[in-house]
Amino acid sequence: MAKRDYYEVLGVSRNATDDELKKAYRKLAIKYHPDKNPGNKEAEEKFKEAAEAYDVLRDKDKRARYDQFGHAGVDGQGGFGGGASMNMDDIFSMFGDIFGDGGFGGFGGFGSSRRGGGKRVNRGGNLRVRIKLTLEEINSGVEKKLKVKKYVPCKSCNGSGAKAGSERTTCSHCGGSGMITQVQRTILGNMQTRSVCPYCDGEGTVIKDKCPDCNGEGIVQSEEIITVRIPAGVADGMQLSMAGKGNAGARNGINGDLIVLIEEIKHDVFERDGDNLCLQTYVTFADAVRGTMLEVPTLTGKVKFKVEQGTQSGRVYRLKGKGLPDVNSGYHGDLLVRVDVWVPRSFNKEDKKILESMDKSDTFNPRPTDKDKSFFRKMKDMFN
Repeated sequence: MAKRDYYEVLGVSRNATDDELKKAYRKLAIKYHPDKNPGNKEAEEKFKEAAEAYDVLRDKDKRARYDQFGHAGVDGQGGFGGGASMNMDDIFSMFGDIFGDGGFGGFGGFGSSRRGGGKRVNRGGNLRVRIKLTLEEINSGVEKKLKVKKYVPCKSCNGSGAKAGSERTTCSHCGGSGMITQVQRTILGNMQTRSVCPYCDGEGTVIKDKCPDCNGEGIVQSEEIITVRIPAGVADGMQLSMAGKGNAGARNGINGDLIVLIEEIKHDVFERDGDNLCLQTYVTFADAVRGTMLEVPTLTGKVKFKVEQGTQSGRVYRLKGKGLPDVNSGYHGDLLVRVDVWVPRSFNKEDKKILESMDKSDTFNPRPTDKDKSFFRKMKDMFN
């Protein structure tokens, strides 16, 4: 099922401000929150959909890529995950700027790094990698295998951080809530404040005996081979996100994401202009005068096209569908072939006589018209 437009999901215009986005998301989050709609799968999906939309549009870089490339610009294709793969812990851990750590409207655990009951959920850091791609790879899409150094769950303790045989116990200071409530007397009366429990770091439980291999963190450094599928038509500077492929969160927390930055390798033959490709080639003076069939390369092989009789140097021929695919629609751009006339550097006496006779001919020595001048200015602007 195709994703809905993120602006449509939140019910805002495409030039909505940060405050408007936040207000719209808050309204939907309250309406479709699981605590308010127990057992309602449709409400849960709408809750996740709103979280995904806000996650993208609140981030300036993600929003810019979404405005330019649509859904493919922020969560890619063929294995790239965005909000669609977010679970409730992901959502609760990412949107504390809306509701705060203590929850909102009576909904427990609706915080930036807390799950039900207000307990902290550790989230692993994101990883960023660069992938260099040729135009041929961009044209077809490609699968890359990357060896990434990252934090992974400790095998000795299965990510819990506790030594084998030792269990996590409820924190005696916060009673397992992960939060401590303090009451202070002031001249204005009693002031109540809530803060993260410093004894369990907001997790609600403590480790009696730490795992010696990870020192109680539940994660260790290792290497992992990750398969990255790049959709056809990506552009230089575009970022794709693989949800959950970043660093593991401490003590069975939530994994971070893997951010893939696309870097385009300069091509020896073609220049890229959006989804179009530009190519420069030459014909002889004789071929320009009488016309000819010319063969030029593309990213998938060679093609022939007709150079018309009387072609002027600098004319651009457009070969439909021979460019790059659009990352959203898949429709291909065009190949723009600039044809220049090759002028020989030397010639013999016989060639000179022929040129002199041609120079005296009105056919071969016409005065350029205003239309001709306009054409040459247009060609110059296109390639300079």
